[in-house]
Amino acid sequence: MWPWGHAALGYLCYTFGIRAQGEAPNGLPVIALAIGTQFPDLVDKPLGWTLGVLPGGRSLAHSLLTLAVVAAVVGYAARRYRRSDVGVAFLVGYLTHVLSDGLYSAIEGAYGNLTYLLWPMLPMPEPEIAQTFWAHFAQASLDSYMALELGLVALSVIGWWVDGRPGLSVLRSTGERWLSRLAGPEDG
Repeated sequence: MWPWGHAALGYLCYTFGIRAQGEAPNGLPVIALAIGTQFPDLVDKPLGWTLGVLPGGRSLAHSLLTLAVVAAVVGYAARRYRRSDVGVAFLVGYLTHVLSDGLYSAIEGAYGNLTYLLWPMLPMPEPEIAQTFWAHFAQASLDSYMALELGLVALSVIGWWVDGRPGLSVLRSTGERWLSRLAGPEDG
């Protein structure tokens, strides 16, 4: 799944879950969710594809074993800082990413491609294409899977808009603070 597909699916799962509890998505948790939806790739792709430290782009951070450890750490930090909403949002994003990376293999019955879920206990699946960013972008095409992801993006953008664009005001105010610090004290 592409980054935008992960973000869209994560947001849809999160907003449906939070709405089922009678709440609405809001600022900081939605930003944590967005980070969570990208977290496994932000760890594994550079370390596996670029630096060669990991055996592939779906290994360490894509393993359910690592997810369990990260969940414990995030859960502890969320309780300590009394922000369980932020911790839960991050973990929803992380879990949806890890599981959705196996979605197409599961649909196609290629269950051997799901061994990354228990790496290093199970071996890494053999890559179908070169493990580089460019090889993956070059392979992209508007097939049924891409159409599904773009449909999820459209639904999530509509949902995010209806939800009041949560997270946008946090990003805007943070950006304004950073810009004012860069500009320095005003003269005069």
